[in-house]
Amino acid sequence: MSVAKVSCGNAKANAIYGLVVALLIGVFDICCISVSYTMILRAVVSLSSADARHKAFSTCTSHICAIVITYVPALFTLFTHRFGGQTIPHHIHIIVANLYLLLPPTMNPIVYGVKTKQIRESVIKFLLGDKMDIT
Repeated sequence: MSVAKVSCGNAKANAIYGLVVALLIGVFDICCISVSYTMILRAVVSLSSADARHKAFSTCTSHICAIVITYVPALFTLFTHRFGGQTIPHHIHIIVANLYLLLPPTMNPIVYGVKTKQIRESVIKFLLGDKMDIT
């Protein structure tokens, strides 16, 4: 949108088109993810073993965290560029864009690493040293 604004033309049609397409794609993604997780949660609740339910919920929680970490900065970036162009300073746009690009790939290993018992125990042992026995 920054390039369209600099072109000295009327960028309003481009802005509306871009917003509509982004919202349609986002809404479609969120609907598909919601339907998918509703079906997964129905299947998980019907499991007989409490341990199996716990493992399934743990996996679902990690996936949902990864989705939130990806979508929240993307939507924030989209809306700040569309609606806050004049009121939000440029350095805030740059910070938000960097968060959008850097946060998801940085947080994914952390989200999935915390879920893995061996990685979690190794990190705790590294941070605390041999002070605590983790068993």
